[in-house]
Amino acid sequence: MTERFWETKALSEMSASEWESLCDGCAKCCMFQFEDEDTGHLMQTDVVCGLLDIEQCQCTDYANRTTLVPDCIQITPENILTLNWMPESCSYRQLALGNGLPDWHPLLTSDRASTRDLGHSVRGKVVSANDVDDIESRIISWFEP
Repeated sequence: MTERFWETKALSEMSASEWESLCDGCAKCCMFQFEDEDTGHLMQTDVVCGLLDIEQCQCTDYANRTTLVPDCIQITPENILTLNWMPESCSYRQLALGNGLPDWHPLLTSDRASTRDLGHSVRGKVVSANDVDDIESRIISWFEP
């Protein structure tokens, strides 16, 4: 990959590997959320997709995730700014808004674990949907989209 390609290329110009490398590995997009149909207000839970490896903050079947989990949405340059449930800290969102990557991003630290190690991921804060019966009872207030 070209060094600091995210500073010279539009999101739509990036190769698949460049695009994928933009993911900071926070796994906040894997959290279950509810939207109030009347107000549009989003309510986050501390429950994540059953495919997520909570310790590594990585999908255990990334290639098949949208088939295995029909609600899983593939993030693209075309839809990133329409996904109101994506966290403000999301690197895809930040670049689409014309901002830079945070200093803890793996592309800047050269350490894929930096997001987790520096506390910017869901690790240690969430439970798997595989272990929860009543997701609606798990609404939280610590997460800001």
